[in-house]
Amino acid sequence: MLKSKILFMIISLFTFCDFAIAEGNLASRAERLPDMYIDSRKLQFSEDNFQLETGKYYRWRIIHDGGEEFQIIAPELFRNSWVNQVVINDIEVKPLGLHSIEFDDEGTLDVWFVPVRPGNFEFWVKGYKNKGLLGYFVVN
Repeated sequence: MLKSKILFMIISLFTFCDFAIAEGNLASRAERLPDMYIDSRKLQFSEDNFQLETGKYYRWRIIHDGGEEFQIIAPELFRNSWVNQVVINDIEVKPLGLHSIEFDDEGTLDVWFVPVRPGNFEFWVKGYKNKGLLGYFVVN
């Protein structure tokens, strides 16, 4: 009797409920965004507009010339994304959340992430937003 009730509940669950079915590993084979170079003399990004899709895995490489300390702030992008890892000099960091990234010297870092909500998200360098170090992620 108990087995038939359990079987009935399982069949009812699959019959009356909608399920989201995902195939494969979402966090594999990231699409590489164009490398973004920060020119501290000209105060500009080499790339300042990225077009993304929700649910796709991306790698964002940022390369800084080291001219001065820069903090890249992207709170809305990171709040609306799952950040898998940040790689700095071949060292992987697995954050629970991210608000900004700071370069104290020249270097390269990679942010591996999946946008989960659509929107237009700004990123900028603290103190230089109005001087040209401003960019956008457009997530559809």
